[in-house]
Amino acid sequence: YHEDPGGEAYLAVSPGARVVAAGCNFARDDVFLLRLHAPLGVERVDAAGQNTGAYIDIPGVTSLGGIAIDTTGAFDHRLLATGASGGKTVVSAVDCYGGVQVITRSAPSTEGGLAVAPEGFGSFGGDLLAPDEYTGRIYAIAPDGSVATVARPSLPTGGDIGVESLGFVPAGFLRGGEVYYADRKTPNNAHAGTDAVLRLSSSDLSAAGVRDGDLLAATEGGATLIAVHCDATCSVITVVATPTASHGEGHIVFTVDKTVPSPIPGPAVQPTHITTTPSRSSVTATNAIIATAIVIALVALVLALGVPRRRT
Repeated sequence: YHEDPGGEAYLAVSPGARVVAAGCNFARDDVFLLRLHAPLGVERVDAAGQNTGAYIDIPGVTSLGGIAIDTTGAFDHRLLATGASGGKTVVSAVDCYGGVQVITRSAPSTEGGLAVAPEGFGSFGGDLLAPDEYTGRIYAIAPDGSVATVARPSLPTGGDIGVESLGFVPAGFLRGGEVYYADRKTPNNAHAGTDAVLRLSSSDLSAAGVRDGDLLAATEGGATLIAVHCDATCSVITVVATPTASHGEGHIVFTVDKTVPSPIPGPAVQPTHITTTPSRSSVTATNAIIATAIVIALVALVLALGVPRRRT
């Protein structure tokens, strides 16, 4: 994709869900990307990076700064886009026919990787969470347009510095997985970046006290990282405290390790993140099976050699 060279054209990938109110479906793995040139809106991009012509206009904004897909159903599984207007944030919900509904025109200023909170994230389950790098606040925007502050972690604040990106730890992640964050190369910046992808393992997060369902929030300047856990109240956990020269941008994304697949032809690959220790009972059972097999093999050998029977 090359229509907005150098722009922060964030994207979202559809998990595949039905928009009940519109009576249609977002196809699984559809990629939607912010269109940062006039007319502002959202485009669907194919696997080759080409614009498919499926363009959706987002009216009433002077810029676009965030995109996410509702995976909980609180926003009827629609695509959510945020844009600036008059110092406020406009939140729009887009269905799979391209219909646009404005959720609110008066949310606080936000920009960066958005995330929809899963059920169980305290009183904010189903809300759209959005960061504000200038104040350091993380906001929750409800389907009715109301706004609440989830947390204001002790992180650096300011343009190109403060909290930039969010992501929720998926179920099963702490049993094995990786979390990724883009380090955008930005010349003539205090945090110049490298155009690399930063990675942490699930064991790194677990060691810091992070749990499945927690929110991760990363800064743009230095890519420091915290986690927010919410039930009756919300608490903040420091994961990466020391800032670096990294320049964080975009979404925080996860992979969750699956069951090791059956072997396929090719070089042998040793699985990672999997350690098994057989129990005492399983070892005993295995030994018994081996002993029985040996006896059967010896009997078969004797019969094959035709050992004569003793006469009586």
